[in-house]
Amino acid sequence: MCSSNNLYKNPKPCKHLADYKLKNGLCGYSLIQECFRTTPYGRTTLEISKSEIPRCNICSGCHGRFYMCLICSSVLCCWSPESNHAHLHSQSQTGHEISVDIERAELYCFVCCDQVYDPDFDDAVMCKHIMGFSRTENGGVESELRLSKRRRSSFGMDLDSKNMKRLFFRRDQKSKSCFPLGLRGLNNLGSTCFMNSVLQVLLHAPPLRNYFLSDRHNREICRKMSSDRLCLPCDIDLMFSAVFSGDRTPYSPAQFLYSWWQHSENLATYEQHDAHEFFISMLDRIHDKEGKESLAPKDNGDCQCIAHRAFYGLLRSDVTCASCGFTSTTHDPCMDISLDLSSCNSNPKGLTSKSSKPNESLGGCLDLFTRPEKLGSDQKLYCENCQEKQDTLKQMSIKKLPLVLCFHIKRFEHSPTRKMCRKIDCHMQFPFSLDMKPYLASSIVRERYGNRIFLFDSDESDISTEFEIFAVVTHSGMLESGHYVTYLHLRNQWYKCDDAWITEVDEEVVRASQCYLMYYVQKMLYHKSCEDVSCQPMSLRADAFVPIAGCC
Repeated sequence: MCSSNNLYKNPKPCKHLADYKLKNGLCGYSLIQECFRTTPYGRTTLEISKSEIPRCNICSGCHGRFYMCLICSSVLCCWSPESNHAHLHSQSQTGHEISVDIERAELYCFVCCDQVYDPDFDDAVMCKHIMGFSRTENGGVESELRLSKRRRSSFGMDLDSKNMKRLFFRRDQKSKSCFPLGLRGLNNLGSTCFMNSVLQVLLHAPPLRNYFLSDRHNREICRKMSSDRLCLPCDIDLMFSAVFSGDRTPYSPAQFLYSWWQHSENLATYEQHDAHEFFISMLDRIHDKEGKESLAPKDNGDCQCIAHRAFYGLLRSDVTCASCGFTSTTHDPCMDISLDLSSCNSNPKGLTSKSSKPNESLGGCLDLFTRPEKLGSDQKLYCENCQEKQDTLKQMSIKKLPLVLCFHIKRFEHSPTRKMCRKIDCHMQFPFSLDMKPYLASSIVRERYGNRIFLFDSDESDISTEFEIFAVVTHSGMLESGHYVTYLHLRNQWYKCDDAWITEVDEEVVRASQCYLMYYVQKMLYHKSCEDVSCQPMSLRADAFVPIAGCC
């Protein structure tokens, strides 16, 4: 293990939280400490009254998400952008910006419109859990401690690390199920659910997991040989080591967040970001570093960095002249495939599909993605054969499939005329097993021209078309104040990763979720990953897996 990075600093807290603590200290945390409760499923909540459901002090409503102001203890609701009494309270009362989410027992800033992270608040919650454990230690570990997954606390108690590990070890022994190695909650550092959801995917994507756990990026060697003062892959490697160490307590990816901010200054803000935007940014930053140090590109020019080896695919675009039939073909690299849901609320004329409702399933969206599209009169393209601009038909297909296939469902759309954004809440069905052969360029072209024989290079034949799902990132709530959660499929069991909380769920819960990002992995790689490091303890610096061609 290498020494800590001397350049690392904790990310700056939310300005409004810092102002609150400067004026009020920790008094507010102490006053509400007795109200913390833990459900049988391990979720910590704030219980104001045992007999009554929460009601908004402004509208007396009992719907939506509720928050309790830390200054005046008012209970406020957030039902919709038009009925956001929580935000209205912060505007009318100076200094009342910080509250507690009653359902999640986490700090919330009315001005930032998202969760904010404070280790002192976690200390208060953890202290409550430990006191509850000490009262029931002889009778076994009750639900008040099980799956609480909070940081070690010194808030009013002298609890050393050995005792803390003993308590969590006993809790895990009493748990009904044994979570796979590497399944560990990630603390929300303030508006970072977008980051945590994607990190859970990358931590369990077989190619990346195998790459970092087999020491393909060695932090010590990298820092000796590189002049970069901050290395994002080094921080990712550190996170892999921590997550797969066997420690079950939630991990705080603060060092990684700081490093990502330094490498993506345009995104270094204390605001909620888009999970898809973060995913692409992560792959770009890994490529920037690993691409320079990886071996020379293959004969076909493909980059050999781990980001490209795992997620790189190739799209084919055929543009056909409507006048003479001449077809121009181009190929575009892709790290994911973005699929439209805009037809969920409208059905344009002439839109046909193999599915009667193409937007209600992943297969329907892929049909829509690969269907010929007539470009408008204002989009005429120059035809090399006609020597002038003509009406054209455009058709997309997949030339090369990646090892890990990511689908991005376009749930957020912008209207340039109305100058506003909206979220599409349409539910979409998706299979757990997927055959991508119908959407390959070879299949699309043969379908277009009938039984004629077309020759294709080896891009489509050297990789399997059968995929298995292993992760789903979902988005719930409104566009302005939503929340990201990840579902992981490990060892034939689905797990819900909601920031620091990890719980088992049935597959019906996953199917009913509002999917935003879906991750499929090659079937042969998926079955191999089930036999690897997730089942048993391992040395973090040893080859604990059999290398798979094209992956490692």
